[in-house]
Formats: sequence, structure tokens, C-alpha cells
Amino acid sequence: MSVQPEAPEAAEPVLLRDDADGITTLTLNRPASGNSLSHRLVHDLQGEFDRIAGDETVRVVVITASGRLFCTGHDLNESLATESGEAKRASNLVCNRMMQSIVESPKPVIAKVRGTATAAGCELVASCDLAIASTEARFATPGVNIGLWCLTPQVALSRAVGRKHAMQMLLTGKLIDAETAMRFGLINEAVPPEALDQTVAGLATVIAAKSPFAVALGKRSFYRQYDMDRAQAYDYVADQMVRAFQAEDAREGIAAFLEKRPPVWKGR
Repeated sequence: MSVQPEAPEAAEPVLLRDDADGITTLTLNRPASGNSLSHRLVHDLQGEFDRIAGDETVRVVVITASGRLFCTGHDLNESLATESGEAKRASNLVCNRMMQSIVESPKPVIAKVRGTATAAGCELVASCDLAIASTEARFATPGVNIGLWCLTPQVALSRAVGRKHAMQMLLTGKLIDAETAMRFGLINEAVPPEALDQTVAGLATVIAAKSPFAVALGKRSFYRQYDMDRAQAYDYVADQMVRAFQAEDAREGIAAFLEKRPPVWKGR
């Protein structure tokens, strides 16, 4: 999280989108500002997740970034320029909604991290369903270093890693390396820089080949049952099992398995 000179971005898109083979890649494109989350970038991310939610051609989403850094958090130049409490709260709620849209998206979202992810950038990684990072990546929630506390990042962070690991990051503000982030549970894998693209592409391709109906139902059920007590969770998934088995994709998948052929998914 750092205050940096604001680069002009009127003519340059702050978010890039690429679609190929059912995989949508969203690239944060503010490298001169550490890919910090400006109001415009948050707005554009929200717009893409709104569109992707109803796009049947999209099976998997990958979030990555241009330049040396993944995301340095909120744009502090904009934060300092927002003086009223009401305006600050409003902008925070907009960003919170965008983060929640990642969790609520029916599409699996993978963070591909090459570089440093701090504060809300770390929150962005924690909000994704999966995260693969280069061994050169670093992560931190450094608000405490400048007299703040990473209040919104702690919501996603504390749900992705253990309580004591989250508190360690929040209290110290120190950067942790990719191996530590993997041990904490913030990321799934730490791979050599030259293997990052291939690893993420392989993972996304495997997921994109699954039933989109099963994946969407499964992702939604995973997050909903997570905060329930055990008995409530079992009751909830019992109802979801009925839905799953009644779906066309389940019937097709079982038939394909028994007939030893590739399934043809309908998405319903």
C-alpha cells in the first residue's frame, strides 16, 4: 500500500479482458500505480463480473496484472482526496461489493500472482477461489505500518487462512514470501516464475472441462455451508444433492462414465 504519483489513464484501459476456450483473463492494467484499486478499476472489475455471471461461454476466470506488481491495494491518492466520512464509506462499500462478487460468481476465479500483493491486493487474492503465485511473489496487509488497520482486507484474509496467521499478518504488516503464503493457506501453489503461466493455464483448462452446472452449484454450496454449523450444513447439502442428481448434466455425466465416453455438458 503506497502513495504514488498518479499516472494518466484516460486513454489507457485500466482493465484488460481476454477470452479463449472458455477461460476469461482479467488483467489489472495500472502498472505505473502498482495496479492499485482506483475507483475506475473497481468499477470496471464489477462490470466484468456482472457480465461474466450470465455469460454461458465463460467457464473459468483468471485475475492477473500488468507490470512488476500484482496489486498494491486501494489507491491512496484517491483515499486522501476523499475527505467526507460518507464518501469514504460509499467507496468502500462499492469495493466490498466487487470483492463479494468474486465469491458469489458462479464461475471459479483463479488469482495468478506475479509480484507483490498488499492490503486490498492481498484481499483480492484471498477472495479468489484459487490462487497460484510465482515464488517471487510477496504478500502483506501493511495498514498497521501507516497508522491504519487493514479492516476490509481482514474479512477475506481471515476466511482464507488460520486465525493466528491472519493476526500475524495484520499485526506486523510484514511481507511474507510465497512459500509462507502457501503454508498459511493464502495461495494453493508457489511455482517458479517461468512455470506460472503454464500452471494456471493447465488448472483453468481442467476446471473448464467440468460441468458448468455442477461447478456453479458446487461453488455456491461450498461458501454457503462454510459458515453454518455442522448439522445445518448437512441439512443444506442434502437438499443440494437432490438438485444435483436431477440435473441433466448429472444424468449425462453418469451415463458417460458407465458408457466409457466423454460427457457432453448441457449446463443444466
